[in-house]
This record gives sequence, structure tokens and C-alpha cells, in this order.
Amino acid sequence: MDISKLQPEWKVEKIEVATLTGERARSAGSNGRLGDHGKNCSVRIARITIDGETGFGHTGSLSEELAEAVVGMRLIDLFDENSKVLEPYRIPLEYPILDWLGRRQNTPVYELITAVNREPGSPLVVPCYDTSLYFDDLHLQNEQDAVALLKEEAEQGFAKGHRNFKIKVGRGGRHMPLWEGTKRDIAIIHGVAEVAGPAGKIMIDANNAYNLNLTKEVLAAVQDVNLHWIEEAFHEDDALYADLKAWLRERGQNVLIADGEGLASPHLVHWAKKGLVDVLQYDIIYPGFTHWLELGADLDQAGLRSAPHCYGNAYGIFALSHIAAAIHNFEFVEYDDIAIEGMDTSAYRVENGQFYVPNKAGFGLDFDEELFGSRVLANGWSR
Repeated sequence: MDISKLQPEWKVEKIEVATLTGERARSAGSNGRLGDHGKNCSVRIARITIDGETGFGHTGSLSEELAEAVVGMRLIDLFDENSKVLEPYRIPLEYPILDWLGRRQNTPVYELITAVNREPGSPLVVPCYDTSLYFDDLHLQNEQDAVALLKEEAEQGFAKGHRNFKIKVGRGGRHMPLWEGTKRDIAIIHGVAEVAGPAGKIMIDANNAYNLNLTKEVLAAVQDVNLHWIEEAFHEDDALYADLKAWLRERGQNVLIADGEGLASPHLVHWAKKGLVDVLQYDIIYPGFTHWLELGADLDQAGLRSAPHCYGNAYGIFALSHIAAAIHNFEFVEYDDIAIEGMDTSAYRVENGQFYVPNKAGFGLDFDEELFGSRVLANGWSR
């Protein structure tokens, strides 16, 4: 990203923060470690005014004290010499700042950061997957009924354009008896794979509810499935990942190992560079977009794959797609179908397993200015 065009007189004039609320298309159940995720969602959004124009974006942990310090600062002073947002302002303000830059230059953020060989102005189309298949079946006693329910949910995603699916597994880790839950995991994986078809990619995510031997049991039982990766099989452990890698290699089973969301081990990138992990999944909100610009380049150089995590944050889903323009080995957008009042996402679309990113200024999202202003008064603040 080139900040040489930033004018020294451009200063931050105002920062406003509000919470916008909405709903998932379908209520989400439990996963391997947590209970029901529910249907209601919210995003904390900041509107930043610079040189009379506004930008919108997710804000994490922005305090009123920091906002007061930033108001009056020159925009150029929020960046380092490498054109990256400085660390203190990243999680609190990087999204509205980048959105503002794109709006001012009338260009998508992905054009500002592109490092992948693409024609300027060409559409950005990124693979995506449906991440909505949670433990919605725990109330069902019969395994066949559980499989039918999850297949129905996958069919809903297929009808909306999805071809790739991530399935939450690990029912036996907490919510069901160990083997009964594991058997159900295996049956549901096969059922969803039928919906996806032979070309659809399947990912499974245990949220650390498996151990090494359970992981092998499940992987052996679904070797006939087009399983792309297993995610968070167990808490990160280099000895166990080395064992799993060797076991997969001996079997000739081409399943990737993915990890990195949540409280990931600080050694994970090092272990990945040693060949123990294939796909890194740090969150797109925490540690964030600018961090991923740096990490993605590092992972590309090491021949590793990037799949930034984003679940439950409706803003992050869309911002996440832009980072694909800066990362050669980008895997998927993680898509959680959420509608937030006052945030118009209609320029984006999912079609045949691909996420079509609009050629619109900033992050391509339109906000209802009047509604946002009312939410600032109701649940936010302004500086």
C-alpha cells in the first residue's frame, strides 16, 4: 500500500462508535467446547471523519481516551515507514482508516494492498465455505435423524451458492458420550459430503475436543470423503502433530492440518515452518488485518497456506475477502450468513463456491448514516 499520496493536512476530525445488531440466517448450536451460539449478533463499528469525509469499520477495544488522543492527529502519522498502520492503532482503528482511504481514492481496499498477480480493475473472486454447520442435532436421539438435519442445513447453504462446507465435530468431547458422539460426527461428515458432491471440499473443526487417537479414528473412517483439512483437532502440540503428519503420510491421505484461532500456541508458526501444520488461521479481527498483511507474506514465503478465521463478526466476513489480494496462498473466506441492521452487504455475492468481492470504494459496504447516528446516541459515544 502506497501512502505517498496522503496529504499532510489530512487530520482526524471526529471518531464515533456504536453497536449495530442483527441475526444469523439460522440459529447456531454448540461446538466441541461451547454451548449454543444462538441467532443474535452484533458488531462494534467506528465512523472516522478525516478531511470532511467518513470511513466505517469494525473497532476492537477502542477506548474514549485513545480516540481523544487520535482526534487532531495527521492521518499520515498513523502509518509507519512501510505504509502499515502503526501497532497502537491497528485493532482499534485499522478498518475505518482503510475504508476511508479506499473511499477517498474511490477504489476497493483490495486494490490498495494487492500483491497477487491480477489485472488492475479485474474482479476479485475468492473461494469461500459455509461455516454454519454446528451441533444443531443434540436434541435428537437417533443418528439418522441427526444426519438428515445436518444434510438439510447443508442443502440450505448449497441453495445459497455454497459448494464447500466446514462441519463442527467433537460431539463426544463434551455434549455426548464419547463413542456415540464420535460415531455421529463420522455419519454427519458423510452426509454433508453427499450434499457437497465430489467437487465440494469438506473441512472439519473439533475445537480441540479430540485427542490424537480419536483424530485418527475419524480420519480413517472418512477417507472416502474429499476432506480438505482438519482444524483444531486437539490443542496445539508439536509432538502430536508430528505423529499425525507421519500417520497421514504413511496412509497417503491428503488431509491438511489447520490451526491458529483463539489462544493459539506462540510456537505455531514455527511448527508450521517445520512442516507440522499446513494452514494458519489467526483471526481477521484479533490480531487483525494489518497483522495478516505481514503474516500472509511470511507464510507465502514459507510455502504455507493462509485461512484467516472469522466467525460471528459480520463486518469481518467481508473485510476478510480483501486480504486475499495480498496473499498468494489464500485458502477460503469463512462465511457466516449474518444480516446487520444498517449495514448493506448486497454488493457481495456467493455463487458456485466463490465469493464475489465488489469493485466498490473502501470495503464495499454501505452504512445507513442516520441509523448509525442514532445508535451512537443510544449505545455509543463520540469524540
